[in-house]
Amino acid sequence: MSLIAEIVENKEVLEKWRHHLHAIPEIAFDEEKTAQFVEQKLASFGVTVHPRIAGTGVVGSVSAHFGDNNKASKSIALRADLDALPMVEKTGLSYCSTHSGMMHACGHDGHVAMLLGAAQYLSQHRNFNGTVYFVFQPAEENEGGGRALVEQGFFKKFPIDAIYGMHNWPGLDAGKFAIRSGPVMAAYDVFDISINGKGGHAATPHNTIDPIVIAGQMITALQSISSRQCNPQDAVVVSITRVHAGDSYNVIPETAHLSGTVRTFNHQVQDEISSQLEQLVKGICEAYGATADIDYQKRYPATINSAIETENAAQAAMEVVGNANIIRDNPPSMGSEDFSFLLNESKGCYVSIGNGEGASLHNPYYHFNDDILPIGASYWVKMVQQQLR
Repeated sequence: MSLIAEIVENKEVLEKWRHHLHAIPEIAFDEEKTAQFVEQKLASFGVTVHPRIAGTGVVGSVSAHFGDNNKASKSIALRADLDALPMVEKTGLSYCSTHSGMMHACGHDGHVAMLLGAAQYLSQHRNFNGTVYFVFQPAEENEGGGRALVEQGFFKKFPIDAIYGMHNWPGLDAGKFAIRSGPVMAAYDVFDISINGKGGHAATPHNTIDPIVIAGQMITALQSISSRQCNPQDAVVVSITRVHAGDSYNVIPETAHLSGTVRTFNHQVQDEISSQLEQLVKGICEAYGATADIDYQKRYPATINSAIETENAAQAAMEVVGNANIIRDNPPSMGSEDFSFLLNESKGCYVSIGNGEGASLHNPYYHFNDDILPIGASYWVKMVQQQLR
């Protein structure tokens, strides 16, 4: 392992920053204290801090022209996420959450600390040729902060050649990176279905149109989308995650409600699923004499790495941890990531950095591994030095 010595020596400072952020978790688009902390640190490093974007989003930049290179300089962006999750922390850490019902259970506090560490080093040394943008994005969890960055003109304000992202991954050994080209995280769609039947007494079901029976048929039938209507080589998940109907033992309700999620890797398949779901739902309801209201929302597209930028990421990681610690065949995750919105607008790569053994992401006992702080920060620095030679 070849970490940057100055960053390793600064590990206690990186830990201090992370622990501070861990204690003040904030939810999507409300990351005000977190954003202020980032702005203050960037300014103290001599990084140019740009006006807020997407509410609490922070962008810093450092430009340098190293040596006698007269070629047109490039620019790249490095992204970390700011927000926490609405859940109660159970770690018992001395620096655990002081904000009730909120927790950094996905390690975004660590992501911010690593990118701040890289920004500090690069602002002091500037041994590269071009511009690097440090992007601290709000609202990764569920609310699409990446979409907001795009819609509010991030790529017009900050023209870049590529963008790179990184996320810690429990279960992957510390000191390893998982890097692959193509799809790495699934698209995230959600749906709500209201089945409108005819209520009545449970003892006389023949006088009703029972939405619960229809819901049961529908739950089974929707699984045929992935098993019978999609190419088996296309990964598709359709999961019903919420069912609600009725309030009494002896009353057949008038309505029943189903909610769920769909995960896909292919844009075309994602587009096809909503129409297939609608056809099944309406067909089943028609057979029973009921009607349905369907609300289908495409929340996040699939996260798809571009080939050249994936190799760039692999080369930067190799300089830090060595080729033996780069995992190239890690399977894509059916989880989702709103870095996908940024990759829809720009070439780039999203990698996983090993967090070691421990509780999974989004778990009340999750704990970010401070030992990987210098690894992630060194990776960011190597990426800049490599791409902005």
